[in-house]
Amino acid sequence: MKILFLGTGTSTGIPQIGCRCKVCRSTDKKDNRLRASVLITEGTTQILIDCGPDLRQQLLTYDVNRLSAILLTHEHYDHVGGLDDVRPLGEAQLYAEKKVLNVIQRNMPYCFGENTYPGVPRIHLHQIDEKEFQIENIKVQPIRVMHAKLPILGYRFGNIAYLTDVKTIEDKAIEQLQNLDVLVLNALRINEHISHLSLKEAIGIAKKIGARETYFTHMSHDMGLHDEVNQILPDHIQLAYDGLKI
Repeated sequence: MKILFLGTGTSTGIPQIGCRCKVCRSTDKKDNRLRASVLITEGTTQILIDCGPDLRQQLLTYDVNRLSAILLTHEHYDHVGGLDDVRPLGEAQLYAEKKVLNVIQRNMPYCFGENTYPGVPRIHLHQIDEKEFQIENIKVQPIRVMHAKLPILGYRFGNIAYLTDVKTIEDKAIEQLQNLDVLVLNALRINEHISHLSLKEAIGIAKKIGARETYFTHMSHDMGLHDEVNQILPDHIQLAYDGLKI
């Protein structure tokens, strides 16, 4: 199984508009971050997790021309804002919780109904909960986490798990995440935040889960420079970056 990081930034991306901090001015490509998204590949199966407003740029950059399915973690715009851009890929199989699907239908009413306009995205909605399900040859185990007070989903695929926008995670989910080879987890910045893990909090959760390797994503410019932060992280924990392949 392969992971391609299409984006590793938070909702504003890096560089952030109007900012002249050292991270936003960095010439290191690893400090340039599009909105968070990954592509999971196993054989001919390709699963996209989240489709933010940078999706068109991401799919073009990495020459992605087909998707088996799209999984949504939650309904915030930086995770769904690029959904209209899947229209050239044919029919889209979209998996999410009921409340997220309701938001998609409300925000994109032109895609649904009996008399849709020619050329709109053809999106097939699949309601999921916390039960395991199958997409072609990949088993998907949803993992319940909390984004402040908003219940959202992460996903486990075999020995790989992807969790973003986490603030808290209960013991049940920690148990579901044991024996991982790779954990992808959000870490927004150094200082605490109301709805995202800080770097210290993310390291604590990563150690609880104990994956062989952990990669942090969904980072803001307040995290600091990629190379400098990586030097202070514990063994087997590092920052991901756009274009990283595992």
